[in-house]
Amino acid sequence: MNQNLQSSFRALGDPTRRQILIELGREELTITEVVNKFDLTRTAVRKHLTILEEGNLITVTQRGKERVTCLNPGGLKSTADWFNYFDQYWDNALGSLKKAIETTTDNTTSETKK
Repeated sequence: MNQNLQSSFRALGDPTRRQILIELGREELTITEVVNKFDLTRTAVRKHLTILEEGNLITVTQRGKERVTCLNPGGLKSTADWFNYFDQYWDNALGSLKKAIETTTDNTTSETKK
C-alpha cells in the first residue's frame, strides 16, 4: 500500500475527521467555521485538518486572511478504488451463494414432485 493511501486511511480512522469530511462535502469552510460546527478547540481542529490534508482528502487555500478548506474528491477516489477492488470478491461470494440456493431449491422441488 502506498504512503498516500496509508495517510488517507489514517485520516479516515477518526470519527471526527469523517464528520469534518461530511461537512466539507456540503460546503467549503474556513477553519473558524469548522471550529463552530464542532465542540473542539481551534488547535484540535487544525490538527484534524492537517491530518486530512496529509491524507490528500482535503485542500486548504488561502483567501485573504482566511484559510478555506474543501473536500478533495481525487483523494477520496483513490481510497474508494482500493475498496472497490474487493467488489469482485463479493460478486463471486454472492454468486456462489445464489447458485447454492438455486441448487438446493431445485433439489427440494424435484423431491417434492416425486
